[in-house]
Amino acid sequence: MVDDLSQTTPDPRHQKRMTMMQKLFSSSFYQNLDLENLEEHLVEIRDILEKIPELDASIQNAAPERPLTEINKVDLAILRLVVFESTYKKTPKKVLINEGVELAKEFGTESSPRFVNAVLGKVLLPSA
Repeated sequence: MVDDLSQTTPDPRHQKRMTMMQKLFSSSFYQNLDLENLEEHLVEIRDILEKIPELDASIQNAAPERPLTEINKVDLAILRLVVFESTYKKTPKKVLINEGVELAKEFGTESSPRFVNAVLGKVLLPSA
């Protein structure tokens, strides 16, 4: 019998996104976060935090019926992470949408995957 490695060996890219999403989530509770003292993934987290106004504008345009203050903080962290990666990296958009939905399933509420999928679809695949 062949072992299914996908069940026992987590994808390192997913693990990294999960860690970064958790750091973004935790940063949402601090008004004056010291960007210089972030430890792991320092550069990427700092880059994302510095782009929050731009990222939030894209998110708000895709979900105008839901003000940012009413979006679950986990969902918002996932959206910010994925929108940032889609803008500043060459990861395929459909891969990013799938990652966002998977993170929402793991960490969000029951309605998170649907909401994250809808917003990311509008932001990343606007003509689809």
